[in-house]
Parts: sequence; C-alpha cells; structure tokens
Amino acid sequence: MRRRDFLESAVLLSTLSATGLASAAAPSNARRGPAQPFDYASLKGRARALAGKPYQPPTNLAPQALMELGYDEYQSIRFHRDEALWTDVRDGNFRLEFFHMGRGFKEPVRMHEIVDGQAREILYHPDLFDLSRSGINARSLPGDLSFAGFRVHTITNWEADVASFLGASYFRSIGSDTRQFGLSARGLAIDTALEPEEFPRFSEFFFERPRPDARTLVLYALMDSPSVAGAYRFALTPGAPQVVEVDAAIYPRKEIRRLGIAPLTSMYQVGENDRRMGYDWRPEIHDSDGLWMHTGSGEWLWRPLNNPATLRFNSFLDENPRGFGLLQRDRDFNNYQDDGVYYERRPSLWIEPKAPWGKGSVQLTEIPTPDETFDNIVAFWNPATPPKSGEELLYSYRMYWGTQLPVWSSLAEAIATRTGLGGVVGQRRKYFSWRFAVDFKGGELATLPERAKVEPVIHVSRGTVEVTSARPLQAIRGYRAMFDLKLPDDESMAPVDIRMHLRIGHLPLTETWTYQYSPPTPQERLLYLRNAGH
Repeated sequence: MRRRDFLESAVLLSTLSATGLASAAAPSNARRGPAQPFDYASLKGRARALAGKPYQPPTNLAPQALMELGYDEYQSIRFHRDEALWTDVRDGNFRLEFFHMGRGFKEPVRMHEIVDGQAREILYHPDLFDLSRSGINARSLPGDLSFAGFRVHTITNWEADVASFLGASYFRSIGSDTRQFGLSARGLAIDTALEPEEFPRFSEFFFERPRPDARTLVLYALMDSPSVAGAYRFALTPGAPQVVEVDAAIYPRKEIRRLGIAPLTSMYQVGENDRRMGYDWRPEIHDSDGLWMHTGSGEWLWRPLNNPATLRFNSFLDENPRGFGLLQRDRDFNNYQDDGVYYERRPSLWIEPKAPWGKGSVQLTEIPTPDETFDNIVAFWNPATPPKSGEELLYSYRMYWGTQLPVWSSLAEAIATRTGLGGVVGQRRKYFSWRFAVDFKGGELATLPERAKVEPVIHVSRGTVEVTSARPLQAIRGYRAMFDLKLPDDESMAPVDIRMHLRIGHLPLTETWTYQYSPPTPQERLLYLRNAGH
C-alpha cells in the first residue's frame, strides 16, 4: 500500500459520514466490553511486558471480501454520525467517529472509552456503518471484527474532522486557520531508508471521556511491532495553531539500527528550486517546502526540500535540539495555481521537545516520486546511541500544526530558492557551473541603509564558489544572495553540501540556508553548455 493511501482515505471518508441516515443500531451503551481499571502507568506496564515477549502479529485480520474492495467501494462505507462517541454529552466539544477495516487497513485496532478510571472496550457492530454501496453483506462479517482507526470532530464544525489516526502509527491534524490537512506524523519510525523498513502500529486506543467544557481531548495508545512495544499519551487542543502534546514510553525488543522519534511525513514533487519532475501544468506541487531546525546551540537552519533522482539521506548532528519541523513557507496561490487541493493552505508542523533529548541528529530522507500521490519526505530525531532490548526510552514533545507557528527567529528567513545554469549571460561558458539564488526576508534586512556592506558567507563540501553577490530586493523588502558553484575537474556525481548566511561585519543577519546539490552526469553537463549556445 502506498504511504499516501491512508491520507486519501482519511480525507474522503471524513466527508462521507452518514448524516441523517436512519440507523438500526442498538444503543451505543450496549456495545461495551467489561470495565477494567486504567491509567497511563498501567499502559506503560503492559507495553513493557509485551516487549519482554516475542512479537505476536494479530490474527483476526479483515476478511478477504473487505481486503478486495476497490477504492470507490471502500470509500463508500459511511459511519453513522448519530452513533459517534459522545453524542450523548450535552454541549460537549468533542466527538469521535471510526474507520471501517478493509482495503489496505487489514489489522484490527481496538477502541476503549475511559470513564472514572475505568476503561471499557467499544465493540464493533456492522450497524455502526452504512455498507450498502460497498457490496459487502453485513451479515457475512465475523463477530470479532474491529475498527481501522478514528477521527476527531469538534463543536466548531461537526461535519469536518480536525484530526485522524489511521494506518500503522500515522496521524495528522488540520491547520485550524485553514481547515486543511497536509503532511502527517507517526508515533515512531524504524529503519527508515534501510531494508526492510518497519512500521510500528497502534493496536489499541483509550479515550478519556471529556467534560462538557473541556478544550483538550486526552487519549492513549498501545504500540506493538516486531522490534518495539510502546505506550503513548496524546493531549489534543484545537486552535490556530492546533497543539498536540505527546508523551511516549518506548520499549525495544531488540537493538534497532535507526530509531525515528517524532517522525514527520510529507510530499514534495516539484518546486522553484527543483524542476526535475516539473512536467505538470502547475508551477509547484508540495505539502511542505523545507525542513526548519533550531539547534541546541541556538542556530537556525533552513533546508529546502528536493525530489531527487535517487534516494537521499541527510543527517544534521545536534545535542538537545530546541525544535524542528517540516514547513510550508510559500503561501502564495499564484505559485501553485491549484484550486482543487490548495497547496498554499497546507499546515506546517513543528516539534518542540519538552525535555533534553541528548545527543543525536535530525535526519531527513528524500525519496524519488513521479507524482503527488506518494509521500516521499521523512524527517525525525534519531538518538546517537542505538536502543537495545530491555531499555525504557521516554520522550515528551509538543506538536504545533498550522500556517502560523508560535516559533520565530529574530533573523531573516530564506523564503525562496531558485537554481539554474551558471555563468555570465552573453559570455562564452568555458565550463559547467550551477547558479543559486536565495531570497531572504525579515529580521533587520528591511531597515538596512541602501549601501550597507552585506556579504554572503558560503561554504561548500566540494568545488569552488564564484560570481557571488548579495543585494537589496525591494520587491520583498529583503535581500537576494546569488552565487555559482563550479564543480571540480572530475566526473564525480557525489552530492555537494552547501551552507550560506548573510552578515554585516561579524553580525549574522539571516538563518543558515543549507542545501545538498546533486550534479548532473558529465553528458548532461555538456548538454547544458550546448543548449546555452556554446
């Protein structure tokens, strides 16, 4: 199943709840399991105990008839909105609706409601759903079927969800200021960009019944997979931005080569800096356009995203990071021209650790994608020491979803990155070089005098830098920095790492723009020169 299938399903299913349909279901209270004491400590105890035993995959998978549903048939399954959890809470602010198993969602996810410290399982029944358009005979479904996931609705708009959990440990929230979904998050990533990658899953959820005046929804999740078990607590507060507080207790079953904490998943097909797959009529197609990092030392880094020709993996070493996230900085409709999905409205997502995370790295994986239906960007925190069996790993962090984040730097930010053939127009090009033009805005740039001695500070891992400049750009009340990268006199296609910031004297004026450039083949370099008239 494609990484993005669960996102498409969640989007469409959220609009397909059966509103106003008559439900023959029995009262919801009749479909509950026996009460069991519950608190977060006991859930962590369960996870620790699970990790001490060999992994047991679920056996009560979705029946073949559900798995063979076509895309349209699965999308036609509608949850009866009048059966949503907490419809009986008078003047309540939250309701939950559930996703049906089927198609790519074959593993059962058990749901529980917590009331006064007692958890009771919410039992599946086909009458909770309208299956009439799917071709599935409800009477043929097994009695021990469960759910695939759930979505959260709030009183501000019962028709649209503000968050959803569906597939493995994937979840996502809207940017409340635009009510748009975009990138997603996961509970945990294991061996990303290695073979084989493992996708831990949330096997059970527990929902605290909220008070009528509650502004925050609290829920818990049990994680299980061949390499790890875990217990999670989520506290979701709708708003602009939407805030999700996460507490995670992770118990490895074995040593894990690459553990990803607070993993983010997004899509980047084409943008102003990377036109490799720019065959579409739309100028830009992406859910996020850059990775933003605030290091433990206080440096701000901006790394524009790419759609590389081959898998690309970057690691940014750090200690006690202050935050990182995948952002959609470009908010101009004119740069996308998509009046169907509105990429300029996609939320950004910022991760803010609540306690020191120690040594490690923010890691970025960029995967080639032919189109926008594949999520090809992954970013997460990777601890320096690989976790081992028997350990307890505790992580707490805040997630901010929205177009306006409560995080800012006093330095100017890179708002656009453009690249193209280097050299001087009108002069014969004697060798191949590649031009970079980076626009910075904000900070003190707009207040600088016209002849301020602003200079670009540029470092490259290979090659030489030439034709450098930094000049005011009145159109954005900022500065444009430009330079050419001349490759070494060899045919190497090894990536080139680049860092740049603007300064006046020894005073930094901008965040650090960082980039990884993949040179073309030697044949393509000659082709560029020929097409340039030389």
